[in-house]
Amino acid sequence: MANINTRSRPGTIARRQKKIKEVVNHAIIHIHSTFNNTIVTLTRTNGETIAQESAGTIGYKGTKKSTPYAAQVAASKVLEIARKYGVKELDVKINGIGSGRSSILRTLEGSEFQILSIADVTAIAHNGCRPPKRPRG
Repeated sequence: MANINTRSRPGTIARRQKKIKEVVNHAIIHIHSTFNNTIVTLTRTNGETIAQESAGTIGYKGTKKSTPYAAQVAASKVLEIARKYGVKELDVKINGIGSGRSSILRTLEGSEFQILSIADVTAIAHNGCRPPKRPRG
């Protein structure tokens, strides 16, 4: 395969950018924040994924993935893709109790997108399963 871009380093193949076919006016941002990583997903209103980034896919490893800054960088990358798709309005759904939650919200509020709703969809335990019976003896 020939080198497409002449300015790239020798021996590397330049990737072509995806052509954006559809304009999406309204989208949902799902934030899954754990103690070890933060995953930010941009979806259409019917659930089809447009873009997904996490602190790990950006290049952070180990304990740096769990920092609020890594979550903020992941969110800004997803917002950049949303800008290319022409998204104007966002719904935000936050799941989990990690450290990246508040920094992502600050990033979203500082962007040019109109935030329609912010919902916390973190699951709350309601006594769970029945414990095993005590051993006889």
